[in-house]
Amino acid sequence: MSKHTNFILTPNSEILKEFVSANKGIGNGIETYSLSEYTFQSVFLKLTGAQEQKMKCICWELATDDYEYRYERYTKSRLGECSDYKEKNTIYKDLISAIKKLQHDFDHAAYFDRQAISQQTIAEITNLFAGSNLSTWAELAYLEFTQNNQVLPHNQFASANLFENVLQERYELLYRHRNRCAHNTLSYQENLPTFKNLYNSDHNYDNYFVRFALLILIDKIVIKLFQKYEALLAEN
Repeated sequence: MSKHTNFILTPNSEILKEFVSANKGIGNGIETYSLSEYTFQSVFLKLTGAQEQKMKCICWELATDDYEYRYERYTKSRLGECSDYKEKNTIYKDLISAIKKLQHDFDHAAYFDRQAISQQTIAEITNLFAGSNLSTWAELAYLEFTQNNQVLPHNQFASANLFENVLQERYELLYRHRNRCAHNTLSYQENLPTFKNLYNSDHNYDNYFVRFALLILIDKIVIKLFQKYEALLAEN
């Protein structure tokens, strides 16, 4: 197993587990609340960065095995940082195409138990933060996340596209926040939502627990596809 493969198959949820563990000793008194946004931003950027690197590693592994793909992806249609939805969706489709070259009758629509993946992802985030000072710091966002059974609709991912329209819109909220944090625009641009934004029901999906769930969902999908690809490659 190469370093790339080991990295690709390591769940990014490990980053969140480290995050929760590292903050256990801080407590949840009122004096600790000033740390909330700083720590959430830090792990959010770490998680998005890890996913971007994982996407690039997947491309490199596919290009190592398929020289035609190498020319296509690294010469004709080069990718950028793999941070926006469009590029993540491209790599999702690249993986499926690579699998179909090895197994022509592969049906990716039937390959995923979407309902199970959705439930597992929600449960993983819910249980990981349950009872932690982090869920206390962001109590309203955590409650909105745990009490909403439509955070990751199972008919909205891993079909023709990585995400369909509803989850694409939620990913755009995530991507906007990723750019605000990564480029430090929060320090010099006003970031208060308008009353119209607050009234919009989608505003409930613009919080860290939803962002974590979306990132972990993408991770589960690409890991499962890459495992299939590696297995077929070994057989062939």
